[in-house]
Amino acid sequence: MNATHPWTAGQIAEAVRGRLCCGDPALPFAGVAIDSRTVEPGRFFVALVGEVHDGHRFVAEVAEKGIRGFVVSEDRLSDLPLSSLRETGAACVAVPNTTRALGDLAAYHRGRSAASVVAITGSNGKTSTRRMTAAVVATRFETLSTRGNYNNEIGLPLTLLSLRPEHRWAVLELGMNHFGEIRRLGTICMPDVGVITNIGPAHLEGVGSIEGVAEAKAELLETVRTGGTVVLNADDSRVMALADRSDHATLTFGLDESAAVRAAEVDVLPAEIGFELIIGGKRQRVRLRTGAPFMVSNALAAAAVGRVLGIGLSDIARGLSRYHAVDNRMRRLALAGDIVVLDDTYNANPASMAAAVQTLVEATGPGRKMAVFGDMLELGDSAERLHEELGVLAAQSGLDRLYATGDHAVAVAEGAARAGLAAGSIHTGTKEEIVRDLLRQVRDGDRILVKGSRGMKMETVVAAVCDRLQESNASAPGNGDDMDTKR
Repeated sequence: MNATHPWTAGQIAEAVRGRLCCGDPALPFAGVAIDSRTVEPGRFFVALVGEVHDGHRFVAEVAEKGIRGFVVSEDRLSDLPLSSLRETGAACVAVPNTTRALGDLAAYHRGRSAASVVAITGSNGKTSTRRMTAAVVATRFETLSTRGNYNNEIGLPLTLLSLRPEHRWAVLELGMNHFGEIRRLGTICMPDVGVITNIGPAHLEGVGSIEGVAEAKAELLETVRTGGTVVLNADDSRVMALADRSDHATLTFGLDESAAVRAAEVDVLPAEIGFELIIGGKRQRVRLRTGAPFMVSNALAAAAVGRVLGIGLSDIARGLSRYHAVDNRMRRLALAGDIVVLDDTYNANPASMAAAVQTLVEATGPGRKMAVFGDMLELGDSAERLHEELGVLAAQSGLDRLYATGDHAVAVAEGAARAGLAAGSIHTGTKEEIVRDLLRQVRDGDRILVKGSRGMKMETVVAAVCDRLQESNASAPGNGDDMDTKR
């Protein structure tokens, strides 16, 4: 956090509704930190408790670095060196839950900032939509955007705590894997504009069904500020069903002619998409540096936010043209022999798998089409069925060869075989086995998609293939794209 937004120990205690166990309430601090390894002097250290790490174990170590402020759990006070902290004049604030306290600090800081907030959620496309939206907003305003995949109850507060006085807008990404999470994140960031990109079968393990996903995403609508705007996908019937549940002004985007912000004359090339952006009867040609067709929808969502903020069509188009992909999100890698690898290994769910297969088939140019799939995680009791349906989709899309690895690889293979893909074109096994077979089978001109959930670490397949095939021309920033689920 910038030093121009200082804190005092008393403010921190007030923000988290905690008890100041020791220290002067007027003691000043430059900001908040959670990592004992990188905490800088002048920061207040919040001792978070995670599945593996516990910040309370490092309080003494952090104090030795000269840190003089701490937020800790009430039930861990007896484990801490309070007497030595008092001797150094440190301030210590006790709370029931330090993770919640981090969110409360962010909400307090957001409330004292002059910035407004765009909050984006959805089953797919959050990250690319957020990045595009930030690029559009930044054409007119000083803009803060979510860092990396900071979209949960720790990451989102850390982003908000980076708000500086010069920021006029913050563009934030909200992820979830259980009920109540979006509501909590929305309560922290208090959005002026809320965006729902789509609703699909993701994180079913936490919410039970696609209807549960819709209910979880709808929580965002409850948190949009009075006088704010909701931006909804006109092409997604489940999203549009939520429109009547909001009292806010609504702006729609999509390919459907009913959408207030829509696209026409879409041209898809291997590394570029062009389309006519239509808003209020006016048109503007837009160029996206990606060959993934589904990205048009994400661009329209970003354009709709630009419309809400009063940004003109030419500036919206300029912002969208600046978008470039991040690693492992539909990144196009050009190898020797005109072989192309689509690296979309950041994450996966059924909808993003379908979009990736569509991109492989329709937007990579001529050549045999192959896919390497890792498991889609967090699908609960629907996992076997959804993996079998993925196999069916792969076969029906006309893939020439299919590889699958993970606990549900057999289900993928069975679905593909049932839908008509020849048994000799289907291979299951470990990642190492798949790489060996793929390298034996590959020939000049092949197009290969690699995709799976984050926990499957499918990027190792990409690295092995590229290393052996001697990558000749990795894509420059912008020759790829991303689609996203909660991380």
